[in-house]
Amino acid sequence: MTYDILLALVAFAFVSSITPGPNNLMLMASGANFGFRRTIPHMLGIGLGFMLMVLLVGAGLVQVFEAYPISHVILKIASVAYLLFLAWRIANAAPAKGPGHVGRPMTFLQAAAFQWVNPKAWAMALTATTAYAPGQTLQAIALVALVFGCVNLPSVSTWTVLGQQMARVLTSRRRLTVFNWSMAALLVISLYPVLWPG
Repeated sequence: MTYDILLALVAFAFVSSITPGPNNLMLMASGANFGFRRTIPHMLGIGLGFMLMVLLVGAGLVQVFEAYPISHVILKIASVAYLLFLAWRIANAAPAKGPGHVGRPMTFLQAAAFQWVNPKAWAMALTATTAYAPGQTLQAIALVALVFGCVNLPSVSTWTVLGQQMARVLTSRRRLTVFNWSMAALLVISLYPVLWPG
């Protein structure tokens, strides 16, 4: 991989990692509800889970979808259903120390597994492996995954910090409820490209 292509990959990884999407919206909500420290497993799960996804997609997992088109439909249905469930959980989250709270931060394994039903993660992985590892060599795919691993964690951390800072404003139950329902609505809106592509 040439220096110019590597810079382009870093730029793509940064832009796609820091822009709004299901992962970042959930991290902002988690930061506001549970704080930065309790959201660390969620952030690590996203970073490492996505690296694994890039490796497996680059190694040929996408060929399964080409061979069995119905699997793509099943994945889309599962993605939409799970994102709607997560939106419901965010909408009904309560502060970690609030009376009768029902929410808890996403775990490392939950966040890693979520990448497989995250439409934005699929688009990022497919684009990255196609554009920046066209030969599909193990070395090129590993480099793409490594770049995303290095860029992703600092990028997604900013959303958690933003949510944590917003917690200073969300001092009443009413404000937090409005914030959580807003984050849930944005998460549902993020499904638009999946439900009505192109």
